[in-house]
Amino acid sequence: MNAPAFLHLGVGSQLIAEHAVAAGFTGVVVDMQHGEHDLGSATRIIRSVPGSLTRTLVRVPSIDPGVIGSVLDAGAGGIIAPCVESAEQARAVVAAAKFAPAGARSLGPQRPGLYEGPDLCASANGAVRAYVQIESALGVERRRDILTVPGLDGVYVGPADLALTMGQPPRMDWEDGPVREAIDAVLATAREAGVSTGIFCLSGEYARDMAASGRADFVGLGTDLGLLARATRHLIGSYRA
Repeated sequence: MNAPAFLHLGVGSQLIAEHAVAAGFTGVVVDMQHGEHDLGSATRIIRSVPGSLTRTLVRVPSIDPGVIGSVLDAGAGGIIAPCVESAEQARAVVAAAKFAPAGARSLGPQRPGLYEGPDLCASANGAVRAYVQIESALGVERRRDILTVPGLDGVYVGPADLALTMGQPPRMDWEDGPVREAIDAVLATAREAGVSTGIFCLSGEYARDMAASGRADFVGLGTDLGLLARATRHLIGSYRA
């Protein structure tokens, strides 16, 4: 499967990012929303990943232009803004991630040669991806207004929180039912709007189906802590048995 797959990193370790890429992941999502990362650990990991513009995304804790600008200046290839529920919030995401005239990002990249070409700002705007995360029933309802905001690059679906707001169990990898219908509606609207589609998954088989069916252009596939938890439970379980 050629669609990019990113491992969510909640632990502030450069080694995990290195091993994920070596194992075959396209890259990593540095999770500042639910992980232990602060700006220091996030920027260290971004800098440690070769080709960070294609291999690193950061899920920021909120639509904070200071945080968004800092991780992009460090070389992140894009940001995922959580729980976007309005076109106004989507415009704020674009403003924080893009240089003028597309946005209002402050000019201050720290890494030499990060963006190629004579026009640094235009090059950066083309390279950096601004994603909104739709993960609520309200976000689904307003999806068309959100996903047609100029300058937005794509949407990332968070199935567990979406399910919770719909009165369903907060789990991943929905095969059918109202949550799956809501997910498909978001992804279909994104297609119509001409923006990229992504979704967080736990199962490799489910992620492969989402990509192979054309629903998702990229997937978030598991978390570092989730992989560790499953492996350690299996190991100690086999011992105790």
